Amino acid sequence: MLHSREARIRTYRVVPALPDALKPLLDIAKNLWWTWTPDAVALFCRLDPDAWAEHAHNPVRMLGFVSQERLEEAALDEAFLNEIYRVHTRLDQHCTRRTWFASKHAENSGDTIAYFSAEFGLTECMRIYAGGLGVLAGDHLKSASELGIPLVGVGLLYQNGYFQQYLSPDGWQQESYPELDFANLPVDRVLTPEGEWLKVSIDMPFGQTSVGVWKVQVGRVPLYLLDTNVPENSPEAQAITRNLYGGDVETRIQQEIVLGIGGVRALTAMGIRPTVCHINEGHAAFLALERIRMIIEEHDISFSEAIEYCASSHVFTTHTPVPAGIDRFHPSLVEHYLGGYVGSLRIDLPGLLALGRENPMNQDDFFSMAILAINTCLWRNAVSALHGHVSRRMWRHIWPGVPEEEVPIGHVTNGTHTRSWLSRPMFQLFDRYLGYRWQHDPADHAVWERVDDIPDEELWAVRCQRRRTLITWARARIKTQMRLRGSSNEAIEQATAALDPDAFTVGFARRFATYKRATLMLHDLERFMQMLSNPDRPVQFLIAGKAHPADSAGKELIRKLVHFAKSNGSGRNECRVVFLENYDMNVARYLVTGVDMWLNTPKRGLEASGTSGMKAAMNGVINCSILDGWWDEAYKPEIGFSIGRRETYASDEEIDGVDSDSLYDLFENHILPEYYSRDQSDVPRRWIARIKNCIKTLAPMFNTNRMVQEYTDNLYVPALSLSKQLGSNALEGARGLAQQMQRYRSLWHTVRVESVATETTKPVAVRQPLPVESIVHLGELAPDEVRVQAYTGTVSPLGDIANGSVIDLEYVEDLGNGKHKYFGSIKAQQSGQRGLSVRVVPHDDRMPVAIVPGLITWDQPLPGGRDQSGRADDHLGAMAMGNDGGQHHHAHQMADQNPQQQQQPAHAGSSGSSGGG
Repeated sequence: MLHSREARIRTYRVVPALPDALKPLLDIAKNLWWTWTPDAVALFCRLDPDAWAEHAHNPVRMLGFVSQERLEEAALDEAFLNEIYRVHTRLDQHCTRRTWFASKHAENSGDTIAYFSAEFGLTECMRIYAGGLGVLAGDHLKSASELGIPLVGVGLLYQNGYFQQYLSPDGWQQESYPELDFANLPVDRVLTPEGEWLKVSIDMPFGQTSVGVWKVQVGRVPLYLLDTNVPENSPEAQAITRNLYGGDVETRIQQEIVLGIGGVRALTAMGIRPTVCHINEGHAAFLALERIRMIIEEHDISFSEAIEYCASSHVFTTHTPVPAGIDRFHPSLVEHYLGGYVGSLRIDLPGLLALGRENPMNQDDFFSMAILAINTCLWRNAVSALHGHVSRRMWRHIWPGVPEEEVPIGHVTNGTHTRSWLSRPMFQLFDRYLGYRWQHDPADHAVWERVDDIPDEELWAVRCQRRRTLITWARARIKTQMRLRGSSNEAIEQATAALDPDAFTVGFARRFATYKRATLMLHDLERFMQMLSNPDRPVQFLIAGKAHPADSAGKELIRKLVHFAKSNGSGRNECRVVFLENYDMNVARYLVTGVDMWLNTPKRGLEASGTSGMKAAMNGVINCSILDGWWDEAYKPEIGFSIGRRETYASDEEIDGVDSDSLYDLFENHILPEYYSRDQSDVPRRWIARIKNCIKTLAPMFNTNRMVQEYTDNLYVPALSLSKQLGSNALEGARGLAQQMQRYRSLWHTVRVESVATETTKPVAVRQPLPVESIVHLGELAPDEVRVQAYTGTVSPLGDIANGSVIDLEYVEDLGNGKHKYFGSIKAQQSGQRGLSVRVVPHDDRMPVAIVPGLITWDQPLPGGRDQSGRADDHLGAMAMGNDGGQHHHAHQMADQNPQQQQQPAHAGSSGSSGGG
C-alpha cells in the first residue's frame, strides 16, 4: 500500500459510462427518493436483477458494474426508456410540487431548519446507522421531503460505519468493519466556488482538524455529512469518523464535537444560517455552544443574552428513558477538549461545566450531553406519551419545586415512513382499494377507513405470499451463514427444510440489550417447547439483532438463543427458532413485511418508543407486546395483544415470570386458536378482521408524516416565531429578556406567599365556587412581572397533590411594603378529596411558559401542620372538590399535550438551584 504521507496522490473519480438515453438513471440513483418509490427500484431490478442483489441494493455501484453490452441493449428498449422517463418525471414533480408546508406555513418558506443526528438510516447500502435512532432520523428526512419542510440534515459520514455481525460456531457475536466505498455511494463532495472540496476546521488537543463535507440528496432535502478522514489530518484525527459508536469515550467526545461544532461551521461555510436547530438526542448538543459563540462574536453580547436567543430556536428530542443511556464525560475530559474554546463563549470553565451537570454545585458531577441540551434548548420532547412521563420524572430535579406533570418536556410520538417500509404487494393493494391519497397524505384517517373495502381473500393472499417470500429468503440466508460457520451439509439442509412457509411466523428483531428481554420466551422451556411442537398449530420464530460490541450480556442473549435452536434441531420441533445474522434495514424489511406477528418484550418503562412494530402493523402484521413505548398508547384489544398489564413488581424475576406466563397464555388460548380458525375457504376471518382494524387504526397515526407535521406545528414554527421576536432589532428582545431574567434571579429570594385564606373546613358542593384569597410579598418585583396561581388536584393519602391544575388568581390591590392581594375561585366538577396550594411564578410575554429552575415559590406550611393563614391543613383538600373548570389550563396538558408551550432555558449555574421555592 502506498500511503498518502509517503507520496502525493492525485485523486479522480470514475463514473458509469451510461448511454445518453440511460443518463436519467444516474439522477434517480443519486437521489434517495428511490428508496421509497417502488417504480424506481423496479427500474434497477429490471436493468440487471443479479447486479441489484449483488451490490446490496446500491444503484450507484450497480450502474458501474452492469456490462456495457447490457447497457447498450437497454438503451434501445423503448418500453424501458419510457419507464425511465416516467419515473424521472415523477422525481422532478416530487421536488417541485406545492407541498403541505407551503400551503400551511407560507410565511416561513424562507426559513431553514437544521436537523442534527449522529446516525441516519436511509438505505442499507449506506451503513451510517446502528438501529432505531438512525432509521427514525432517515424517515424524518423522507417525510420532511414529502411535506416540503425547509429542512437540512447534518450527520457524520463514517468510513467503516456500524459493524457487520457474524457468529462463531458457538453462537458468540463477532464483528467486522468493512470500509464504505464513498465513490460508489449516492453521496457527493460539496465543492467551493473554486471547485475545491469544502472543508472546515476545528481545534483539537492534537492539532487543527480538517472536516470534509459531503452531500446526500433525500428527495428535496439535502443531508450534509462530515468526514475527518482527509489526507492533511493526523492519523488520530482521521480516525474520528471511522466507526459509528466505536472506540472509547474520547472518540465519542471527538465525534460529538465534530458533529455539533463542525456541523454548524459547515452550514455557515455553505451560506446556510438555520433559523431553528433540532438536536436529535444529546450527541449533537455542542451545536448550541457554537451557535452561542457565533452570536456573541457577531453582536458583541454576553453569554446570557446569546443563550436566550439561541435557546429559543433549539429543539431537543430525547430518546433515552434511563440516565445510564446518556453520554457523560469526566470534567477533565471536557476541559481537555473545550478548555481553549470556552473563552469565546465569555464564560469560564466552571460555567461551561455547570451547563452539563445535573447539580451545578457538585464539582464531581460528570458532564451530561442530555443536560447540556436541556439547558440550551427551549423546546424539549420525548418520543412517546409514556416516555414523556418517564422523562419528566427522570429530569424533574432540574426544576426543584415544580410538579412532575409540569416539568417542561412534552412528547411527539415517533412514527415510521409508510412508503419506505410497505411491501410492494401491499403497496399495490392499497393503490387498488384506497386510491392514491394514502401515498401523499398517510396521516388522513378517512383514507384508511377504506381498508374495510379490501376483500378478505385478497388481503389474506398478500399476507401468505409475503410469508412465503420471507421463508424462501430466510432459507437462503441461513444456508449462507451456516456454511460460513462450518456447519455440515446435513445440518444446513435440516435447518432450511424445517422452516414452514405456511406456519404461523413470529418476528423478533432489535438491538440485543438486556432490558429488551430477547429470551423471555425461553423462561419456561417446557411450556415453550410444547407450543413449538404442536402439529395442529405450527409456530416458528425468526429472530435477528445485534449487541453492542462492548455488551457481553447482550451477546450472551444471542448465544443462548442460538444454543436453544441447536439443541432442539431435531425431532418434532426442529429449528422452529432461527437466528438471522447481520440485522440491517434489508433484513428488517423482509421481517416486518413477512411475519404474521411482531413480538416485543422489553421491561416496561425502558423502551422510549420503538418503531419496528409500527412498520409491521402497516403491513398487516399483528403486534404482541409489553405495554411500553408506542404500544402503551396504541394498544386496543381489537388490533393486537398486550403482554401483561401496567402493574409494577418487586423484582426482575417476578416481572419475568408474570410476563412470560402472560405470553404463553396469549399464544395458547388466543393467538394460535384465532389464527388457525379457518372457514371452508381456508381463510381466518377473525384474524383478517384484526389485520384490517390494525391497519386502519395504526397506519394514519404512527407514520412520520404525522410526526413531522407535529414537530412543525408544535415546535419548529413556534421556535421560528419566538427566535424572530427575540432576534429583531439587533437582538433587542433577547437582551431585554436576559436583563429580566437577571432581575428575577437577584430579587426572587424576597418573593413569598404571606397568607392563603379559603374555607376548607366545610364540604363544598360540586360546581360551587370556592373563594381563594392570597397575600404575597413581591418585594421590588411588580405585579405584572409575576403570576400568582392556585394549584389544585387530587390528594394522595400522604397529602400530596397529583396531576394538579392551575388557575391564575386576579390582582386586587397593593397593600404596601411590597405586599399585594390576589383573589380567585375554584369550581369543582366532581366530588372527591382535593388539595389546594398557592404559588408565584415569573411572567413575561417573551416566555412561552413560566417554569424556570429556581423561580417558583409555594405557600409554605408552618411547623405542626399549620399553614401561614393560621388554619390547620388549610392548604389541603376540601370534600367534594373536583377538576377545575372554566378559565384555567391543565398543567399536564401544557407540558405534554402541547409541546409548543415549553419553558425558558435553564442557564449556566442556575440549573438545579433553588430560589425561594
